[in-house]
Amino acid sequence: MSMSFADRGFLARVQGSTTVVGHKQNSWLTTIDRWLARIERINQRDDLRAIADNPHLLADLGLTREEALEQANKPFWR
Repeated sequence: MSMSFADRGFLARVQGSTTVVGHKQNSWLTTIDRWLARIERINQRDDLRAIADNPHLLADLGLTREEALEQANKPFWR
């Protein structure tokens, strides 16, 4: 059985069980959380780039093709 580390609920449970109120959060958990957010952002921007030529889907999102491509071309850290 494999575990998906992209499961944000899993990370929240781990963070909640390993931190104490008033104490600094574990740095490795913070690092993992940041990388998961970046991976999610990369995937979302890839999906946005994939639908940039479909005016119906872009209209559902309320974006123009140019706006979609502008968002899709941002670096993953922004």
